Amino acid sequence: MFRLHELLGVLRHRDFRLLWLANSASTLGDDVVRVALALFVVDLTGSATDLGLVLAAYSLPMIGFVLVGGVVADRLPRHRLVVVTDLVRFALHALLAVLIVTGEVRIWQLVVIGVVFGAAEGFYRPAASGLLPQTVPEDEIHEANALTGMSANVAQFAGPALATALVLGLGAAAAFAIDAATFLVSAALLVRVRPRERGAERVDGPPAERPSIRADMRAGFAEVRSRSWVWATLAAFSLALFVALAPLLVLGPVVAREQYGEIAVFGWVFAAFGAGTIAGSVVAIGWRPRYPLRRGMTFVLIWPVAIALFAVGAPLAVVLPAMALAGGALAPFDVWWLTALAERIAPDKLSRVTSYDWMFSLGLLPLGYVVAGPAADVFGATEVLFGGAVIAFVAFALGLLPRETRMLERLERPDRPAAKPSRRASCRGARAGAARERAAARPCDRVSPGPSTAPGSHRRSLRPRPSAGPGWGSRPPRSGSGRRTGR
Repeated sequence: MFRLHELLGVLRHRDFRLLWLANSASTLGDDVVRVALALFVVDLTGSATDLGLVLAAYSLPMIGFVLVGGVVADRLPRHRLVVVTDLVRFALHALLAVLIVTGEVRIWQLVVIGVVFGAAEGFYRPAASGLLPQTVPEDEIHEANALTGMSANVAQFAGPALATALVLGLGAAAAFAIDAATFLVSAALLVRVRPRERGAERVDGPPAERPSIRADMRAGFAEVRSRSWVWATLAAFSLALFVALAPLLVLGPVVAREQYGEIAVFGWVFAAFGAGTIAGSVVAIGWRPRYPLRRGMTFVLIWPVAIALFAVGAPLAVVLPAMALAGGALAPFDVWWLTALAERIAPDKLSRVTSYDWMFSLGLLPLGYVVAGPAADVFGATEVLFGGAVIAFVAFALGLLPRETRMLERLERPDRPAAKPSRRASCRGARAGAARERAAARPCDRVSPGPSTAPGSHRRSLRPRPSAGPGWGSRPPRSGSGRRTGR
């Protein structure tokens, strides 16, 4: 399944190489800050309420602006939009590092910085998702998504450890300063990207003739609604993240103490999950199943099972491998999902569709953070986490019900140019019907009857299969050897 030359080959495309390096830098910085922020706020005030307020300030504006960000990303050059958002986020966390060093930082300042940062994220994420397919040829989008996902998973695994070392060793200011520097590096790389066009990438014409932002948002929602494989998958993940991920993040340390007597077990569980995602993203580079969403949605059923095992206090010899397996199952799904969107959604609507992906996937998480604690006070932390895992399992199973999801086939693309018909085959066709006598005068019979040696003649037919539902992928894919990734 894993083909090293495919992993290295996609990096030969200059624009993707720049985008991949930029994303890798900023993603590592994000994962450092995610932990550093929690450690710093708790050390600053000792209040979990303050921490919740700051985390909400970072997350809610992103959810609120992501739909508008998708419209803007489909209208403007995406590579310029991501540069602007990188510079904004650089300035915000550089300012925060200065405030920490001078000792002038207050919670209200963290909230204000978080609100602006989250709004910038709302514009960045759909733009980045739409930009990746513009940096590689159509037939390498899968490999580009896999490589990008793998680097993100490595950052997710290494970021918390680096954040802890920075905050406890050099101080929180160093963590935020390093994150600011990663955004500056990212902007310097992305400003050199020259993305290719993929059909009607932007809305042309005078501003007065363009659709309103609301109309563009409705058009993006129409793309989601018209494909059951899209909306059913988003609904399944939205519910599963609300009932399983949010309680896991909020109640996980409590469950670890109750079931295993040691809060550090919660960290081991996430470390195992992170290691699994790295392995899974490596496997996903060369694995293209015939029915990607059927296989992916079946794989993600492992995740709530692993959470349930942790909730009931199963032996760590069972829980840790189960969490690693869950991470290894989720990573390929992410690659197959992003590839399906990039191949089947029209390029001028891709950012809008991915903005709905972000909104539906993460929209209920803040609410989940809020209700998990009170629910645990009433029913118990273990019961809430186990019950959420069961509901998440059912949600993913229901996500497999639409036929479009189960029967969505990968788009086949030839690795080589199609073989030209042999001279003998042409002559045989020419002899048919009224052209028989004219063809008989040609020296066709002198052609050797041996098998054709034309390139690709030994391969099975690579005609594109019909896609499940209307969309960009219903047309024959273009040839090429490049691909881009988004989420």
